[in-house]
Amino acid sequence: MRQDRNFSASSSVQANRENAELPLQGAGETAVEGRNAVLEAYRAGRTIDRLYVQEGCQDGPVRTILSEAKKNGTIVSFVKKDRMDQLSQTGRHQGVIACAAACSYAEVEDILEAARRKGEPPFLLLLDGIEDPHNLGAIIRTANQAGVHGIIIPKRRAVGLTATVARTSAGALSYVPVAKVTNLVRTMEELKEQGLWFVCANMEGEVMYRQKLTGPIGLVIGSEGEGVSRLVKEKCDFITKIPMYGDIDSLNASVAMGILAYEIVRQRRFL
Repeated sequence: MRQDRNFSASSSVQANRENAELPLQGAGETAVEGRNAVLEAYRAGRTIDRLYVQEGCQDGPVRTILSEAKKNGTIVSFVKKDRMDQLSQTGRHQGVIACAAACSYAEVEDILEAARRKGEPPFLLLLDGIEDPHNLGAIIRTANQAGVHGIIIPKRRAVGLTATVARTSAGALSYVPVAKVTNLVRTMEELKEQGLWFVCANMEGEVMYRQKLTGPIGLVIGSEGEGVSRLVKEKCDFITKIPMYGDIDSLNASVAMGILAYEIVRQRRFL
């Protein structure tokens, strides 16, 4: 059983700010694609400079988006389907693409401050080499529902906040701060000085139901193929595993994250 560290209200941890999504092809702008993602971008206060709507798409969700566009003074262009397909980076625009100002990554301190504002011990998610944008989008969506205060990803060998990530998150990206750091291990060391504990998922660990997963905590999820890297694993305070009884030996990264995150929710809120 671990001894809880004292969590400090201040932090020296920093992360560089960068553009959060890929530029729209040929336009130098940022694409937010899909009906849920565009609507949530408006509701979250994102600045939308132009909205592309596919001709003939006038159902309820699109009318709601057009209403938001009118309230916010957005320029709306109705274009043919082939043009929408050319603009789309994901291939699944659902008839709407918003061109927004580039979104900056958060800093790690922003994430800690979000926890302080809520009066809660920090609950962070660290992703060690997630490369599939669909996995990252699904993780962001689950993180929002589980009350994660923010996500930390490495700059190298990992997917960033692309248009596919934004769409897969179904709008959650507008609410979950994501920091990108140069060195995940160093960031963990700095966060430990602020009182956080780290747990990672690995089959070598103890079954998660037998471990204390409360207090200021960082949940580490490894890459789809390699899992948590050796150096990151060495910086974790303890290792946990999800019990499995089937014929294969692993879960999808986003599924594993959801299971572990909600065990943390159970222990933090219901025990």
